[in-house]
Amino acid sequence: MPSAVLNNISEIRRHFHRNEDPVYFVSATNFNLLGLDEWCKNFKYICYIDCYGGKHPNVFCPSEQPHAEFQSIEDINNYLLQHKEVVEWIKGRGGKPKFVFLMFDEVTERLAKDLGGEVWFPSAKLRQNMDNKIETVRIGNKAGVPSVPNVLAEVKDYEDLKKTCDKAGIGHDVVLQSAFGDSGHTTFFINSEADFRRHEHEIVGEGEIKIMKRIDCRGSAIEACATKEGTIVGPLMTELVGFKELTPYRGGWCGNEIFSTAFPPKTRERARELTFKFGEQLRKEGYRGYFELDFLIDKKTGDIWLGELNPRITGASSMTNHAAFAHADAPLFLFHLLEFSKKKFKLDVAELNNRWADPKMIDSWSQMVIKHTDDSVDIATEVPETGIYRMAEDGSVQFDRFDYHRRAVESEQEAFFLRILQPGDYRYEGADIGILVTRGRSMTPGFQLNDRGKRWIDAIKSGVKARPLPMQEAGPVVADPAFKIM
Repeated sequence: MPSAVLNNISEIRRHFHRNEDPVYFVSATNFNLLGLDEWCKNFKYICYIDCYGGKHPNVFCPSEQPHAEFQSIEDINNYLLQHKEVVEWIKGRGGKPKFVFLMFDEVTERLAKDLGGEVWFPSAKLRQNMDNKIETVRIGNKAGVPSVPNVLAEVKDYEDLKKTCDKAGIGHDVVLQSAFGDSGHTTFFINSEADFRRHEHEIVGEGEIKIMKRIDCRGSAIEACATKEGTIVGPLMTELVGFKELTPYRGGWCGNEIFSTAFPPKTRERARELTFKFGEQLRKEGYRGYFELDFLIDKKTGDIWLGELNPRITGASSMTNHAAFAHADAPLFLFHLLEFSKKKFKLDVAELNNRWADPKMIDSWSQMVIKHTDDSVDIATEVPETGIYRMAEDGSVQFDRFDYHRRAVESEQEAFFLRILQPGDYRYEGADIGILVTRGRSMTPGFQLNDRGKRWIDAIKSGVKARPLPMQEAGPVVADPAFKIM
């Protein structure tokens, strides 16, 4: 008889290998938890966008049904959970379904319950509170995790902003963030009244704003999981931010790199230490499970400042869950599932964290999220399909073979591309074309896009063909949905 308590990594892995209860990741795509189906039996993806043309054995995409225009990922998930084909498929597979999401709200929780299932995440209400950038500062202060010198205040006009900054002693070259937002949509760089005027409608009347001293920094990301045994911490990753080849949003996230020497050892150690402390404070606040922290690392001093908290899986999760340590032990998200499974387990978190801190546990990968960056709207007719691409010596790129897993990438001359934009979709400024995953780096030692990265981007973008909008649509065209889907 197996032990009632899972006492080590081997037993945890075996537990999920034999899992009988269906677990569903419901989202626009399966990108965030790519490959988790190989670690957890009966793990399936329910997606709005079929990135694989029906070829992924564990992705279920229902047929398109009439629906109101989506305003958020939550809208997409709520549409999926009410879709007749999805409801029939879930009920047909039986068991007591467990649901995980990138984003969800209280409507999603009710729909999951109506399906006889459980949401394996903290409540939507708690997550919403934690997702508030203002609240992140307060939690960090409690945990002893410092933010960039800042002040939290409502902003009435530019003069009011200057007075607030003077009182806080942070100068007039500042970065403003509203409570909620992502990928540069609600981050504003203000150094003059002209800067303020450009974004005034997004600042004034938005309630308390985080006003930060502007520093010359490098962005980084680190993911962790708060469990009853303690906080398990993943590796510190670089961030690709604001590259005009990838995103039209200044300050917008557009990818990550993971490699053992991304930051000096002291920086990596300090980031892990701060993440652990933040996770332990989250546990006190009632939050458990997966989360991600953005850290800002001062280029001059090396000081590490808390940027923001994402109380969920993120666009970086596919990197964390496929690092070498994940294959040696288990993906970080498996511990999230374990935490919510109600299964008793024992884990030496300190020993696990020390092992995952070993540079030998980190291999080198890069992912780039490629958006349409031109200020134009048309309709895509051809988009490079999901699979493995190969770069020749002359820099040209060709589709090599279909696959649905990045591990199929055998060398730095190959890349895995996950198609998001589908033929027939509108291609507008900011629209996601897809995600490109390569071995090795996509940035230079100076953290600019390297030549290889640029060639890959150009190749994918040039593979997109489009036709103009019909005349009747040339006036008020489809709007940027202003939310990211990954």
